Amino acid sequence: MSWFNRFSNLFRREIVDKELDEELKFHLDARTRDNLNAGMNAEAAQHDARRRFGNPTLAKERAHETNIVMWIETTGRDLRYALRSLRKSPGFTMVAMLTLALGFGANIAVFTVVNGVLFRPLPFPEPERLMMISYQSKEGGPGLFDRDYLEYQRHVQAFEQIATFHEDSATLTGAGEAVRLPTADVTSSFFPVLEVNPAMGRAFLPAEEKQGSNRVVLLSDKIWRNRFGADANILGKAITLDGVTYSVVGVMPADFAFPHEAALWLPLEVGGDPGNFTTREVVGRLKPQPSQQQALAELEALAKHLPPLPVANREDMVAEVLPMKDLVVGKIRKSLLIFMGAVAFVLLIACANVANLLLMRGTSRQREIAVRNALGASRGRVIRQLLTESTLLSFGGVLAGVLLALLGVPALLALAPAAGVPRIDEIHIDGLVLGFALLLGVFTGILFGLAPALQATGNRVRTFLAVSGPTLTARRAKLRSILVVFEIALALVLLTGAGLMLKSFMRMRAVDPGFRTENILTMTVDLPDASYPTAKAIQAFDSSILTKLSNLPGVAAAGAVNFMPLQPVLIRGDFNLDGGRKWPRDYNVAKLDVSPDYFRVMGIRFLKGSRFTDQDNSSAPGVVIISQSVARTLWPGEDPIGKRITTEDDPKSTDWLTIVGIVDDVRQRLTGQPLPAVYQPYQQVTRPFFLSHMSFVVRTAEKPRSVAAGLREVLHEVDRNQPVSITTLTDLADASTAQTWFQARLISTFSILALFLAAIGIYGVLAYAVTERTREIGIRMALGAKKSHITRMLLKRTLVLVLAGVALGGCGALVLTRVLGKFLFEVKPNDPATFLSVAVILAATGILAGLLPAQRASRVDPVVALRSE
Repeated sequence: MSWFNRFSNLFRREIVDKELDEELKFHLDARTRDNLNAGMNAEAAQHDARRRFGNPTLAKERAHETNIVMWIETTGRDLRYALRSLRKSPGFTMVAMLTLALGFGANIAVFTVVNGVLFRPLPFPEPERLMMISYQSKEGGPGLFDRDYLEYQRHVQAFEQIATFHEDSATLTGAGEAVRLPTADVTSSFFPVLEVNPAMGRAFLPAEEKQGSNRVVLLSDKIWRNRFGADANILGKAITLDGVTYSVVGVMPADFAFPHEAALWLPLEVGGDPGNFTTREVVGRLKPQPSQQQALAELEALAKHLPPLPVANREDMVAEVLPMKDLVVGKIRKSLLIFMGAVAFVLLIACANVANLLLMRGTSRQREIAVRNALGASRGRVIRQLLTESTLLSFGGVLAGVLLALLGVPALLALAPAAGVPRIDEIHIDGLVLGFALLLGVFTGILFGLAPALQATGNRVRTFLAVSGPTLTARRAKLRSILVVFEIALALVLLTGAGLMLKSFMRMRAVDPGFRTENILTMTVDLPDASYPTAKAIQAFDSSILTKLSNLPGVAAAGAVNFMPLQPVLIRGDFNLDGGRKWPRDYNVAKLDVSPDYFRVMGIRFLKGSRFTDQDNSSAPGVVIISQSVARTLWPGEDPIGKRITTEDDPKSTDWLTIVGIVDDVRQRLTGQPLPAVYQPYQQVTRPFFLSHMSFVVRTAEKPRSVAAGLREVLHEVDRNQPVSITTLTDLADASTAQTWFQARLISTFSILALFLAAIGIYGVLAYAVTERTREIGIRMALGAKKSHITRMLLKRTLVLVLAGVALGGCGALVLTRVLGKFLFEVKPNDPATFLSVAVILAATGILAGLLPAQRASRVDPVVALRSE
């Protein structure tokens, strides 16, 4: 039959039916004539013909099914029938759709984030050809030493071009209030590699990478609009960054902020001198033919011929060529995939709940299905009808889930820590997310509908009539119980993960950082070299700030340190010991410059010796205070007070620093080990680099933020061109644990949802079991069973289900929670206390969920129960 005829049949159904009736009548008449010729009488000949031919309605149905258009029409009838069937059971339909909506909503919301961060292509032409190039030690970050970058640039064959860059910051003045902005120092090949051109003006020229010619800048679209009023004549105009004048040569497109949300781009000069061991990130664009593996082989081959480095052992270094998206996504990939797994568990529990609802509903539809079988409907035809109903339910849940996701995605991002989720502007529900939702709807509709459909159609008419009701009930009850055990197991896995994350967070917050965080306000200042070129100029600025801060109302004490705890910026290294003693291998310390009152303001415990005073200035002998771990490591069993050290390689007599005190160790990160440190009075530091970044800390008698305005005024009094960055130490501590808290809250939310659904599942199964066993319970009570016996009988069944689920879930949790290992702090993935606590919580929840049906069963009136049968 031609496609034209097949589709034309859709509009001439009555004619097709008439033709089929005529054809069927022809075959019946032919068989009847054969029987008459064989000697049968007329009645016997017709009966035998009908018996041999079979059900004519079923034959017509099969004939229709061979036509694809008729199949579409049949599906339409199935959908209409399913809608009528679901409308007749509004309670069942509403509960099932709401259950699915919770599971779908969570999955769609998390997938929306995953899609925006992981799956959506980077906003560059042919982003799959952009690769990050790295040759570093396993402990080091990605990138190349400047010397290696220049060497690789000369010999590279697999890439069209490569570029190097690094993030920085600069203070913009003269365009409103001074502000500290994220910047990126990039080589002139950076924008050609990305194939991104400025929206206005031009990119950097190779000649502008050289010192003296590099006073040009590119603006982001946001800065151009917010700070310069979208000035169409901005090109060629001068702006001031860190006290230095730059000429604007271009404005980047509105959607470009790479790398690291940069607001400004400056030319970068890469030095190849032997003393330069700077490491920077490197990006390259592959040529059309070479693959990622070929580029890696080329890098590995070149690495064998690179000159040795005194700062690193080449044998410990690893060559890598990775997609650039890995740099953009960072470490959040694993977190997002774990969240996807967690919400998948929630959806599976929701599906198990709806499958149980369908099994219960199937019991009341046994007669309907038996009648359809008796009329000739095949088992496959009935299964298709039942799957149509379950898929329709699933699509209803998807629609509600999308609506929940529209609200859930902003809430999810609001829970995330600041800058914790990359590419946040690209996270929204789009066609791919909707396609995912539809596919999920089809898959889950079949998933939770198939078992009930097979169960409902597994017994033909004779079986339905022959097998006793209790036998059929027992079979369905067994499948429902298996689904509940499955739900409990999944819920336990999720709860265990949440318990581990919460315990890890609590351990993290319970860590003693070595200082006090309450009632402390911090103000960080980055002084530009152009305005403060010498250590004396910086020290004068710091002294003026400290004096004014100390006199502010509400300030109990004020101090300063170049690198605050809980901040990522830090200088670490070694120093020389008096008497020619050798420095321990792979040991380094934090080099901190502080004011005399810093330890008192921060509450850092002083253990021994004397404190710094205002007299420890440039005219006094050099002194230092060391932390306890430095004393134990370098002078074990000795008293280090009075010992001398120096930061100079060829020290003069005035370069030696005498140890005058020992303080407790401080954690730079709450999750890290206490950091060995050497403290020097800021007035005795001679290198401007150590002083240009300074944090001022004040301890207040009242709420810290009450004096924030005073700190801002003090800074503006001393230098109005310095941007203000003020926060509390408590906020810094919270920020350092924000990612863990976000992960713990998210998994806990999914776990509570899973626990709620599992409890509903237990309640539903037991409540329906009470309904099915009403006659049995009535007989038991009529024979003398007490209410407490009935309650215990049903609670015993609950306990069996819960214990089976806990045992199965415990095994699963032992395996699956290992993926959380890298996210945990001082907690093992198989922590016995957490496993036991979660099991107890889940068991208690299950027993409570089963208690109400059990109590209802104990109140059954035997007379009413027996009469109802």
